[in-house]
Amino acid sequence: MTSLIVIPTRRAHSNHAEVARSIGVDIIAGRYGEGMRLPGDAELTATFGVSRPVLRESVKTLVAKGLLTTKARVGTVVRERGAWNMFDADVLAWHLDAGIDIRFLGDLAEIRLAVEPRAAALAADRRSEADVEELRRSMDKMRREPSDSVAFADADLLLHIIVAKASGNLFMRSIGHVIEAALRASFLRSAPVALEDREAVLCWHQRIVDAIAGRDGETAAAAMVEVIHNGMQRYERMPGWRSGRSGEAGREHTP
Repeated sequence: MTSLIVIPTRRAHSNHAEVARSIGVDIIAGRYGEGMRLPGDAELTATFGVSRPVLRESVKTLVAKGLLTTKARVGTVVRERGAWNMFDADVLAWHLDAGIDIRFLGDLAEIRLAVEPRAAALAADRRSEADVEELRRSMDKMRREPSDSVAFADADLLLHIIVAKASGNLFMRSIGHVIEAALRASFLRSAPVALEDREAVLCWHQRIVDAIAGRDGETAAAAMVEVIHNGMQRYERMPGWRSGRSGEAGREHTP
């Protein structure tokens, strides 16, 4: 049986967003399978204690994110997983709510490996002095904060977002939601609390910053690859995470 870890997200700020989140999590968890029709409006409004307009707004949200489709004389139907917008911040967060396994983490690592090293290389060429200062401030905060603190995780995330921004590529900047989901999972599942892990994380992040500051794109890209591998290797050392595609994103690509 595949090991799962549930990482609860913050509750939504409106009724329709909360209903969308609840249905979205049920879809992702498989409680509403692909091709399944959702219960009727009357049942859902009673279940959630909301009005029909609120329910309709929730369904519109899920249709826009690719999870549902509405068909005349059929009703509201769950779409196939391949249609889901996996770059959407809510869809990623709902996966963490529903429970993630090593395959999901591997998929996150693979898309990061496809984009972030190139973003780091471009950042080395295109960065401004302001970008370098932001990177250094994030690095300084990572060094000050305990590895299992929210402040450390926030500084880590910000550093990666700054790299994407400094790349000057709008599409690479959009990868931020994927990075955030991966780092949230990493922080809550396997924060680098061991001294050896902490030093490795700080060392490779510092190499990214130094390489970008020195306009060394090749070194920046290589350091980013190592950072992503390092995170996956920490997952693989955790008990109960040897199922599914364990090791694909960590060992197969490791130089």
